[in-house]
Amino acid sequence: MERVVIIGSGPAGLTAAVYAARANLRPLVLAGGLYGGQLMLTTEVENYPGFPDGIMGPDLMMKFREQAERFGARILDVDATLVDFSSQPLVVAADDERHHAKTVIVATGASARWLGVPGEEHLRGRGVSTCATCDGAFFKERHITVVGGGDSAMEEALFLTRFGRRVTVIHRRDGLRASKIMAERAHAHSKIDFIWNTVVERVLGEERMTGLRLRNLRDDSLYDFDCDALFIAIGHTPNTQIFRGQLDLDEAGYILSPNGSLTNVEGVFVAGDVADLRYKQAVTAAGAGCKAAMDAERHLEAMEFAPPPLTHLA
Repeated sequence: MERVVIIGSGPAGLTAAVYAARANLRPLVLAGGLYGGQLMLTTEVENYPGFPDGIMGPDLMMKFREQAERFGARILDVDATLVDFSSQPLVVAADDERHHAKTVIVATGASARWLGVPGEEHLRGRGVSTCATCDGAFFKERHITVVGGGDSAMEEALFLTRFGRRVTVIHRRDGLRASKIMAERAHAHSKIDFIWNTVVERVLGEERMTGLRLRNLRDDSLYDFDCDALFIAIGHTPNTQIFRGQLDLDEAGYILSPNGSLTNVEGVFVAGDVADLRYKQAVTAAGAGCKAAMDAERHLEAMEFAPPPLTHLA
């Protein structure tokens, strides 16, 4: 019987592991086949406190892992494949084993949606990104492109005007899906221009991104477009497939947690991007992991030190 099982090993999951381990709960972390979350796809992280010279994303996550293990967290590089939260003990299955737990912290994160075009994966972190706040500063006075037409894409484009000399938004339709106020701000900005009815067919470049091959959807023509960076802003998919029918989710699939880290199931807590539609930053995920671990600890104290039920004498 585990006291705490943590599903996920990004900043939220590993911070929860640090706090749970320091509370002597000996947490079991099911890290997934590729631990570390989205920071494993990020080259240099410059906005995480404590690293004034920046740090590579994978290096930062290794430090998270080493710190959690130092305090006694046990980390398995396996994926959780099934959960049963219908009764105590809670059950999490992974790698043909069933783990029984008094509490579970869900920190499975969300996956950025990619375009799935040639060159995109090869040039991730070398001109291709899904996070303007993470990587925008690397492209000062460069020509930046943003793919997308919703509020997130407009937020990214507006943010990137702080760095780029020009920001071009590429959208497959002839109008934005963004809210009126966000669309108006983007249209009014002198640094932002638009390419309509167009999709990206290929990301160009070898060591660094050098441009895009675009397709005009109206006449099906192909042409190459010179630019220095591509920020993809077509949304995220929360990693909640195994929790459907077990936890309350919103329409987009994010775990509902209206009261901090608490979910609708007693003993199950949530942290990080799997429940965060707004911020999606390593530092906010880490803070949420801390909260979830502290909530789990208090829940265990209430369970384990509760007085026995009263019995009535006949």
